[in-house]
Amino acid sequence: MSNPRSYVLAAGGTGGHMVPAAALAAELISRGHHVALLSDDRGVRFPGLFEDIETHVLPAGRMGGGPLGYLRAGAKIMAGRSMARRLYKELRPSAVIGFGGYPALPSILAAFRDGIPTIIHEQNAVLGRVNRFVAGKVDAIATSYEDVERMKPGWAAKTHLIGNPVREAVLNLRNRPYPMLDEDGIFRVLVTGGSQGASILSQVVPDGLALLPIHFRRRMQVTHQARVEDIEAVRAKYKAHDIPADIATYLPDMPEQLAWAHIVIARAGASTIAELTAAGRPAILVPLPSATDDHQTANAREITAAGGARAIPQRAFTATELAKQIQKLGLDTQGLENAASRAKSCGRPHAARDLADLVESIHAPTASIGVRRVAMNTGKAAYA
Repeated sequence: MSNPRSYVLAAGGTGGHMVPAAALAAELISRGHHVALLSDDRGVRFPGLFEDIETHVLPAGRMGGGPLGYLRAGAKIMAGRSMARRLYKELRPSAVIGFGGYPALPSILAAFRDGIPTIIHEQNAVLGRVNRFVAGKVDAIATSYEDVERMKPGWAAKTHLIGNPVREAVLNLRNRPYPMLDEDGIFRVLVTGGSQGASILSQVVPDGLALLPIHFRRRMQVTHQARVEDIEAVRAKYKAHDIPADIATYLPDMPEQLAWAHIVIARAGASTIAELTAAGRPAILVPLPSATDDHQTANAREITAAGGARAIPQRAFTATELAKQIQKLGLDTQGLENAASRAKSCGRPHAARDLADLVESIHAPTASIGVRRVAMNTGKAAYA
């Protein structure tokens, strides 16, 4: 066990930033370290992630809205930086770890100003704007994919392929077999558009599932996460097609939903991909076209190339295309099990451990703490 230290995690905004931060927090705490979270007002509201962890809300501004908008955002960022510096005097962090997004920026800038070691973690297959802004000055960059766009060659020496940490409850699914699917058994479908749902999935998926062979429709059970404003319409669609469906705006038991799902229809957010590959579940992915730098399309490439998923651009996402791609992925037991195995092959189940090792390695020579470092673009561990 390493010497107890204090660490600050900087994350906020969306679940894609908050979930890996929570996984790292749990790993660091299990090693005896103190962890504090610096976030925005949205980040601290995610249920169940940071309930027992010291949290602080900082001002944070998002760049945009013309010259006046930039001025306002800059003022908030500087106010957040000042607040973070005051907190650092009390917390005395050994390192600050940022997870991207504008809410992380003030904390990283404060660490630069105070000479505190910094690490950033990139969840997506395209380096995000804030991470690009600070990447040149941080001590280490942790990536979730072997190939990450917008990375500069000069950063290679401090870049480590880690993976995207997931919750322990999801990681535990890796040791459970793919759910049995016999000729008369229930065919379970999970539809999720991320933490906010996705209207396009509600509009297309019920009609697409209705086009599948009748012997599948008759034994299908769907769990569908939908926006509040879409629930009644999507419920009516499933009823019209005589497909049993449970519809909710939020799925608090996502690990259990993944456990029994035979196929998942989802966006291609970083956390979604990480959970699919951790659990080993075949999927139909519909990348969000408005995602910054089209990073969801990039996120989907690895799992689709491996044969664990099929990706459909939103412009081509129709009921007919959905039914066709589901059948190409496989509707027989062997086909689905093969796709599940290929999805699992893309997982990096030790991401939380490897990221914690990287965090600890910032403070001492590698040999003195036996840190397991992951080399960039190999995924192979090298022990000092």
